[in-house]
Amino acid sequence: MTGRCSSGRAHGAAGLRNVVGCLVLALAAGCTGTPRVAEISRAHALPTRVELDQTPFHPQTEHACGPAALATLLGAAGESTTPEALTREVFLPGREGAVQPEMSAAVRAHGLLPYPISSGLDAVMSELGAGRPVLVLQKLGFGPWPSWHYAVVIGYDASDGHFVLRSGTEHRQSLRAATFEATWARAGHWGLVALRPGTLPTNPDVTRYVEAAAGLEATGHLEEASRAYRAAADHWPDEPLPWLGLANVAAFQRDWAAAERTYRRVLALEPHQAVAWNNRAEALRQLGCLDAARRALDDASAAVATDDALRPALARTLAQVEAAPHVAEPAACAQFEAN
Repeated sequence: MTGRCSSGRAHGAAGLRNVVGCLVLALAAGCTGTPRVAEISRAHALPTRVELDQTPFHPQTEHACGPAALATLLGAAGESTTPEALTREVFLPGREGAVQPEMSAAVRAHGLLPYPISSGLDAVMSELGAGRPVLVLQKLGFGPWPSWHYAVVIGYDASDGHFVLRSGTEHRQSLRAATFEATWARAGHWGLVALRPGTLPTNPDVTRYVEAAAGLEATGHLEEASRAYRAAADHWPDEPLPWLGLANVAAFQRDWAAAERTYRRVLALEPHQAVAWNNRAEALRQLGCLDAARRALDDASAAVATDDALRPALARTLAQVEAAPHVAEPAACAQFEAN
């Protein structure tokens, strides 16, 4: 989905459609906005009113709401930049806009973790209550000429049912809750916050958070990924995914002893995890502990399902172990005898 940006100005028939569409949404919002926002505020013990008025503002140029909104989000997280500097990272000239993967990638490029929030006003309000603005995609207008638009939500007021945004050329756009929710829902409820690695969102989901950390790892931000995985492991100590991420970072950094130890922890939590078995055996091979590596692969053969897609990888790792020159094993390998 491309964020083809609306400039906030009406142009001819298409502009009139956008204005009419927004009026319809505003009328629908009149009776539902205030009670809904107030109810969420009470249910989640959130402040009645939040406005992150120190959030930077970058007025957009034509089709550049993506870079402008992204510069706003990054600036609020302490990463000063400009829409012009970000345009080459996220703007797709052929589509006259930016797409979500490029937006997330640009957040990672600045060493931050792009965390996609869940759908629902409560998710937006919870992040705002924690002091974090939320980048959102909206679909404005109706019919065959809709307009995709990125904006940054910086506040809400439960007493009158409004949300406050940095949007387009408006430093402080106030939208009724139902208007905001309708335009956000039509864009698939896409939204994200930019987190310092090691910080968790207000209502974290382990899979989404670890996937975001894995994006940092995949782009070479290993220290940042490690901090994120560590925060996740501390928060969800019985979940294997954060430990697997920590083990993989250790392996990438060639800290084979730490990798082996952490893969073992993964297997204690999830004994049928083929990736952890394979990578633990590789760590043992790198440590020169070939007998322990063979035993690990024998155990893996019994533990991993016969139809697991990674069984060929286990066979390849065993072949590498068998092909290694036979030399005296380091004394440290004795610690793996019973493992």
